Amino acid sequence: MRAAQYSEIGGEVAVTEVADPICPSDGVVLAVRATGICRSDWHAWRGHDPVALPHVGGHEYAGTIAEIGVSVRGFAVGDRVTVPFVCGCGACEYCRAGNAQVCPDQQQPGFSMPGSFAEYVAVPAAQANLVRLPDDVGFTEAAALGCRFATAFRAVAAHGGARPGDWVAVHGCGGVGLSAIMIARALGARVVAVDVSADALARATSLGAEQVVDASRVPDVADAVHTATSGVHLSLDALGSPVTAVNSVRSLRRRGRHVQVGLLLGDQSTPAIPMDRVLAWELEIHGSHGMAAIDYPAMLAMVRDGRLRPGDLVSRTIGLDGIGAVLAAMDVGSPAGIVVAAP
Repeated sequence: MRAAQYSEIGGEVAVTEVADPICPSDGVVLAVRATGICRSDWHAWRGHDPVALPHVGGHEYAGTIAEIGVSVRGFAVGDRVTVPFVCGCGACEYCRAGNAQVCPDQQQPGFSMPGSFAEYVAVPAAQANLVRLPDDVGFTEAAALGCRFATAFRAVAAHGGARPGDWVAVHGCGGVGLSAIMIARALGARVVAVDVSADALARATSLGAEQVVDASRVPDVADAVHTATSGVHLSLDALGSPVTAVNSVRSLRRRGRHVQVGLLLGDQSTPAIPMDRVLAWELEIHGSHGMAAIDYPAMLAMVRDGRLRPGDLVSRTIGLDGIGAVLAAMDVGSPAGIVVAAP
């Protein structure tokens, strides 16, 4: 099959012929119809998140079942599906409790195994991880749900508990940040968007952000957020850096909730969180690591009734041969919106 593969960290991402994936006995092989290109893929390409080389990335995808393992029941060749980026084992205590996103035996196509920047991708533990797509949700729209949108949905709705009238700060308005803005507005919350890019802030405003903070133009981002909102009930670091993580915590009002959505890896993994304020103001700190397949129906219901429009976040679609350029551009910032490749 054709796949976009790299053989060294930060090296050329070239479309080449690689072996077709082998179907797991408990899994399936999907014909990939659309796959998102995420900052997490950039982290792997840049060596921040170790992967075996040569490597095929990609973990936000949708497609049709091309082959089914011998132990899989309830699915058929041709079924339209998507998959969370964390594939739980389906058998451990966490999976049985509905928390496959933290499964200790998880597998991740695009990281621990070859991913979806290809014509086909293998999915393990299919009955625990496949999500059926409604006929009226297209493949590009479903790929946009992937890592960023699903992670943002869990961050805002479950961890964040956003309610009508709450103020929500979103630090970083790339794909996951814009997803969080759309979701927060759909839940009736008010949004202040923070970024250094005028284009990203304009996109955030178009999605319903009431206030914006240009982090490149203010001396103190958290002070600017407090001035605009009197402090927020919920704040998300949607970029993943020590600076944005600390700014997110400091943006909260008393009893507020911070959710870490952007990856913090390597020497950036331990930001200087102001724990004195966390204690004195009784702040809550959560991590959001994707969303289990069992939780997708609530999100898909909001997509089907029009409250959520992930397709609006897709800035452009490309072929496999354009993936390398998209990853390279992330060296200087996340794109405004979601780029989707069609194999």
